[in-house]
Amino acid sequence: MGSVSAAHMLSIIFLVVLCCVPFSSARDSLTTGNWIEDDGSTLVSMNGTFELGFFTPNGSFSKGRYVGIWYHKLKEKPVVWVANRDQPLNAKSARFGIPPDGKLKAWDDNQVVLLYPGEESGVRVVKLMDSGNLVLRVNESGKNLWESFHNPTYTFLPEMKMDENLSLTSWVSPVDPAPGNYVFKQKNENLLTIFQNQNSSNMYWTSEKSWQIPHYIYAFLYYSSEPSNQNLTFEAVPSRLVMNFTGEITYLKWDNRKEEWSEIWLARGDRCSVYNACGNFGTCNVNNAIMCKCLPGFVPIEQEKWNAEVFSGGCDNKSPQCGDTFLNLKMIKVGNYDMLGEEGKNCREECSKHCCKAYAEVAPKCWIWSGNLPSLQEEDRDGYNLFVRVLRSDLESTTRNCETCGTNMIPYPLSTGPKCGDPEYFRFNCDNDTGQVSFKVIDSSYRVSSIDPKALKFVIQVKDANCSSPSLIRQIPKLKSPFSMTGVCNASKTDKFSSNSKTTLNSSVEIEISWDPPPEPECTLSADCKDWPNSNCTTRRGRRKCFCNENFKWNGQSLNCTQEHGNQKSLEIVVGISVAVALVALLCTLGCIAYLLNRSITKRTENRANWGRHLYASDSRVKHLIDSEQFKEEDKKGIDVPFFHLEDILAATDDFSDANKLGQGGFGPVYKGKFSKGQEMAIKRLSRASGQGLQEFKNEVVLIAKLQHRNLVRLLGYCVEGDEKILLYEYMANKSLDSFIFGLSLNLP
Repeated sequence: MGSVSAAHMLSIIFLVVLCCVPFSSARDSLTTGNWIEDDGSTLVSMNGTFELGFFTPNGSFSKGRYVGIWYHKLKEKPVVWVANRDQPLNAKSARFGIPPDGKLKAWDDNQVVLLYPGEESGVRVVKLMDSGNLVLRVNESGKNLWESFHNPTYTFLPEMKMDENLSLTSWVSPVDPAPGNYVFKQKNENLLTIFQNQNSSNMYWTSEKSWQIPHYIYAFLYYSSEPSNQNLTFEAVPSRLVMNFTGEITYLKWDNRKEEWSEIWLARGDRCSVYNACGNFGTCNVNNAIMCKCLPGFVPIEQEKWNAEVFSGGCDNKSPQCGDTFLNLKMIKVGNYDMLGEEGKNCREECSKHCCKAYAEVAPKCWIWSGNLPSLQEEDRDGYNLFVRVLRSDLESTTRNCETCGTNMIPYPLSTGPKCGDPEYFRFNCDNDTGQVSFKVIDSSYRVSSIDPKALKFVIQVKDANCSSPSLIRQIPKLKSPFSMTGVCNASKTDKFSSNSKTTLNSSVEIEISWDPPPEPECTLSADCKDWPNSNCTTRRGRRKCFCNENFKWNGQSLNCTQEHGNQKSLEIVVGISVAVALVALLCTLGCIAYLLNRSITKRTENRANWGRHLYASDSRVKHLIDSEQFKEEDKKGIDVPFFHLEDILAATDDFSDANKLGQGGFGPVYKGKFSKGQEMAIKRLSRASGQGLQEFKNEVVLIAKLQHRNLVRLLGYCVEGDEKILLYEYMANKSLDSFIFGLSLNLP
């Protein structure tokens, strides 16, 4: 009896334990009237490949919860599908499933995200498959009512199939699963396209042709779910195709050894794959740091944006007329043509009938572009010869210009041969097979990536070089006149659109080189100078050139003879005089500043106190002059100049010795005088030959006395004895100004 009771008790305990095991941890489906809550409950597919539950993106500041599907067993568990990507739920009341009303939805206390309305009768079952597909059915084995594979978000999984009704929309950012800026879809007949801003008319990238996609990607998108393709076992290794928020479509596979996702392919392998990256009539080159330039004969529509490397605005003709010649561009890829020429007819003639923009002969067809030329890419191995119609006058500023080389204009004076350009600039070579220009230095040749005729600069590439390498200096070519280097590494950039190292410029360095404005063009006959008006073919200094006519001067920057106006020299003289006057005024101002500083250091009262016993009171001496009745009445007021004896002046100047002579003025010499108490003065001795009489001398005394000013050298005294007429001024030593400005520490009142 006891043993039976024990067995009975064990059965009860087993049932209790079994009932206590969370039912949600093992289930892969929900039926009508069942749901999961945001309490850790999830659905896991039968083999444990995928899991469905609530999540918040890593790094998100939002507390909102999303219903998503992610890989269950892998170390890295990226989300592959989101039910409510633009309507996050409240964590406290979030639910997902099929309530009694039979509708498949995600909801909380305030909002509902409806996935399927549920109008059919019968019990519904939503099940998570091992493929990652979430399927809603009528009963367990009934027909499918709805499935996530037909309503994907941003990830394409094996067993899905690409068609015109399916699209992948990127997240806004790594932490925001809301619909972002890029949509990947099939446009028509397997033409895969990325649209920008979810606008089907704004193509951001296109595959152009299905064969440009690797065969395994094409098979992954179109055949992985076909019964006839059982050999394509994409399920064996987890793989996925993702429309990234950056605008890249990426194919990834799980690496079991490294336990991480490995990037296998990018739909946009380089910058130029972006649809119409350089705008209409702008050509893109992945080998150049600055990837875009206008075709020869075309100019940027928005120059400021072009300078800022925003190229999407494209280019336009310099002249609106139909062209009179065709450029032959090699290895060019371009967007779809809009006309087909009649087979068997001359393609150029067919194009010319319609004032076309370009044509290409792709046997046996003739492709014609009557409108814009979008998505131009050069140096493309799958490209073809494209003939673009332009005006010859838009290509050549002179008849001495060299022919264009591919998409590169060769401006005068640069030369690719002896019959064009200036011989001193013959350092360039044009490869007619590729349309590529190179620059020659001694025995080396460097690829030219761009030429700017307005700035008189071009850029070359040095291969197998690195800006951070100490050996770079040895790899830079040694240049001679008329060429000089103006920049290194300043143009080198990494492809910001792709992580693929093959699209970067890390293996080369770009160097900017300028050329000097050319001298007058060489000539043989007068006809050679027709492109340079106001010049004649003459011989000077042993060289025959198109020298400018009289009153004209050669301008190497604008490549013409510019007129020298008749008053040009007079204007130059006036300007020179004005500059000289300004300099004199500046020097005077500086002198006044120096005096001001000197006066602040040596106070006037202290100077006068030490002049000695021979310094007479000014009032008595002025009275003596006034009493002589040789001054005018208006000059008899406001005089403040002391009188000095001649004997003191002779002692101070050592009898006017040459050693104390400072210079020669208009009316006589000037001496340095040092008096017995150490006072120094500049002593002006009126020359007998100066013609200045007593009246002129007295006038000078009165005038300077009246003009005493803190910014002028002051008159300190005078002397009139016999034939001697002498003025005594403040003495300013040489270099006193710079001493005041730079050498002294002053304490000014």
